Amino acid sequence: MAITDHDRIPEIALDWHRAGRGAALATVVQTWGSAPRPVGAQLAISGASEIMGSVSGGCVEGAVVVEALEAIGDGRPRILEFGVSDAEAFAVGLACGGTIRVMVEPLGRGDGMPEALLADLVAARAARRPVGVATDTGAWTRRLVEYAEDPARFDADRSGFSDDAPQTFVAIHNPPLRLAIVGAAHIAQPLTLMARVAGYDVTVIDPREAFASESRFPGEAISHDWPDEALAAHGLDLRTAVVTLSHDPKIDDPALRAAIRSDVFYIGALGSTRTHAKRVERLRGAGFTDAEIARIEAPIGLDIGSKSPAEIAIAILAQMTERLRRPATRPVATPAPRRAAGGQG
Repeated sequence: MAITDHDRIPEIALDWHRAGRGAALATVVQTWGSAPRPVGAQLAISGASEIMGSVSGGCVEGAVVVEALEAIGDGRPRILEFGVSDAEAFAVGLACGGTIRVMVEPLGRGDGMPEALLADLVAARAARRPVGVATDTGAWTRRLVEYAEDPARFDADRSGFSDDAPQTFVAIHNPPLRLAIVGAAHIAQPLTLMARVAGYDVTVIDPREAFASESRFPGEAISHDWPDEALAAHGLDLRTAVVTLSHDPKIDDPALRAAIRSDVFYIGALGSTRTHAKRVERLRGAGFTDAEIARIEAPIGLDIGSKSPAEIAIAILAQMTERLRRPATRPVATPAPRRAAGGQG
């Protein structure tokens, strides 16, 4: 998805610092009870008291800004703890109180975050490369963490203190999730809406302009390029899912060939077991191995007895979610035949 200012916290902090205005980053590092914001949530503060982001939904931001301004002045990072009373919790719409710890780091000063490291983080985010920042809160040293070092933490979007080094806080910066829907079929309409609500940046790809039209997908990103070309332009990475719904091999197969040999976390194809068997033979004929072909979820979606387009869309999104959050469930061998969800003939 297009990263809004509210999601560009590191980028905005770096801009403020480079403009000579001073900047600090505040990050939620621990929570207890009904905390307003999750671990990893960030707030950028400039030396002129400008803010972007949130660490509490509003109830402790004022105190964090005061501490951040002091940190910008003295170059000392600090960890703050706030108890949210029931009265304060009610004011920000919470059912009960909670406690949060917030790490405040000045940028480019003293023991704060070095400008070069923040610049590397911003560059990784721009390149859609999953990356984390590991901060030793005792020595105040920092380093970037790559996906391969702790894939389970990245897959779960789980910022937090390290189990191996209790003083070290790891802030996860994953790229936004993306979904490429190939084939603007009837199932694509509810799937587009549901996926967007779930946080995906959705692109609908179909060379048939009558299917992939603004009237059928109002306000959505649409590509009329051939699927392999569209996916090459779109980009295929660890935070991308590809779903083929056209039920036409001329449209679906080029997309599947591109997706199979990429790093996408999910590949799903509409069709019955009989349809998929024919698809497997075509892909084998194109030189793909059985292990590569086994990455395709077909019949698509969790087997929940879905029949209507909306129900099939629910099944697809549920399966995408499971494959994203539980990587061990991703197919690695040819799946056993099962009954297709409704309409996958």
